[in-house]
Amino acid sequence: MASALFSPITMRGMTLPNRVVVSPMCQYNSTDGSANDWHLMHLGNFSLGAAALVMTEMTNVNPVGRITYKCAGLYSDDNEKALKRVIDFCKQYGLAKQGLQVGHAGRKGSTQPPALGAKPLTKEEGAWETVAPSAIPFGEGWHVPHALTQGEMKELTKDYVATVQRAERVGYDVIEMHGGHGYLIHQFLSPLANQRDDEYGGSVKKRMRYPLEVFEAMRKAWPSDKPLGIRVSAVDWVDGGTTIEDTIAFAHELKALGCDYMDVSSGQVDARQKIPFAPAYNAPFAEAVRKATGLPTMSVGLITGYQQAEDIVASGKADFICIGRGAMWDPRWMWHAAEELGAEAPYAPRTMPCHPKMRPQVFPKRAQG
Repeated sequence: MASALFSPITMRGMTLPNRVVVSPMCQYNSTDGSANDWHLMHLGNFSLGAAALVMTEMTNVNPVGRITYKCAGLYSDDNEKALKRVIDFCKQYGLAKQGLQVGHAGRKGSTQPPALGAKPLTKEEGAWETVAPSAIPFGEGWHVPHALTQGEMKELTKDYVATVQRAERVGYDVIEMHGGHGYLIHQFLSPLANQRDDEYGGSVKKRMRYPLEVFEAMRKAWPSDKPLGIRVSAVDWVDGGTTIEDTIAFAHELKALGCDYMDVSSGQVDARQKIPFAPAYNAPFAEAVRKATGLPTMSVGLITGYQQAEDIVASGKADFICIGRGAMWDPRWMWHAAEELGAEAPYAPRTMPCHPKMRPQVFPKRAQG
């Protein structure tokens, strides 16, 4: 029987040969927002055969939007030039389509890189003022953010549009708005972070208003034949937070604006969260969105097994699976999954000598990862 995981799928003018996506992974290795040789290696490696679509890490629309001073950005000519060098390299030697996750950290910005503790920066360490829908910190000891005015929100929307325009010049095939993991767009969506008393706070309809305005502006700025999706946190894992019903309502509105897929994750907007981590723990949320709205979904979160991934797609829980840590552990995960499932995966020309059909006696069947 043909593999569902290795079946093609088309979104707008782009057809992917399979349903495997390398998830965007923050690298904390940029210089003033600009990519460097690390990104050339990191993304170039995955582009040879890790997946049909490789996503660049959350790339921020302005300096204030960075999580740390080492985070990626696409807000300057230098950023654009550096990233174009990386994506041109990936496309020259690899086969994967290239996607960019566009975001803003909001109240979770101005922190140390994870390797240095991930704590909020002090004034002496170069802390900057963070922004959010409301002046509520992420947790105890975190910066109290500046509550955005409506005028500032309009200016910030322009930053999103400018980043999308730069992404088109860089040569990206897909754009993904980051609306999850506790960052700015998620902060507007969550009643835990958004306690505004204007038309952008209160009911779920009001809380989703600004995220929808930003998405609509991005869609208008992005070519009509290229897909535009979103990553969300389906639930907050804190009482009183975002529910799956809220996320489904949001998905309906996004679909009407031309959203092509929803990458469904969860949590990370509130330090009090209690996430029940388990293999594919987010898959039920992707399935709920897909069934309720018909919007294609991606499932992410502790997906590592080949048959596990196949079952998620074959059973209709999601249209794609996203692998992050699994891809880091095994950059050729997709090739090995294809071998296990009796399917074919694309190989970049310079990697063909390692194809099992070239020297089958050297490549016995691998145990499931």
